[in-house]
Amino acid sequence: MLKCREVVHEADQFLSDDLPWHRRSRFKIHLIICKHCSRYFRQFKALKDATPSMHKKASDEEVTKVMDAIDD
Repeated sequence: MLKCREVVHEADQFLSDDLPWHRRSRFKIHLIICKHCSRYFRQFKALKDATPSMHKKASDEEVTKVMDAIDD
């Protein structure tokens, strides 16, 4: 049985399909059994899905300003 701590550490890999099939199966079973991890995973997935839309692409002027600050 997968431990809750392992679910937290492997959540990103699960979403990226980077886990082998046997780890994915154990992950899914744990989410069925553990309501706390199931809630955590739903929130983690929602946050990860929302993050790209929270930020617009930096303009060329913003990039130049940051790069100049790094060089100084």
